[in-house]
Amino acid sequence: MKTLVTTAASAALLMLSGMASADGMALAQKNACMSCHGIDKKIVGPAYKDVAKKYAGDKGAQAKLVAKVKAGGKGVWGEVPMPPNPQVSPADLNTIVAWILTLK
Repeated sequence: MKTLVTTAASAALLMLSGMASADGMALAQKNACMSCHGIDKKIVGPAYKDVAKKYAGDKGAQAKLVAKVKAGGKGVWGEVPMPPNPQVSPADLNTIVAWILTLK
């Protein structure tokens, strides 16, 4: 019985992480993030996989990146500035950034 519960819980977590991934990508597309960022190639801004790699292991990455996307920024990835995105809700920003950080 214990094994069944553990297996069911693991399956539920995998399903939820898959849904979060799909939601994050859909929100990135909806909010035009994919116009400047590719998943595995630089367009105007860095590839999302490069962002995930740079911030891997950084426990504060989620909050840092949400703030950066909201406010915009310049200089971390080159001279082309990223415009601010105040129109994107905090919940959507968190979902998008969480998805980006899962990419490998």
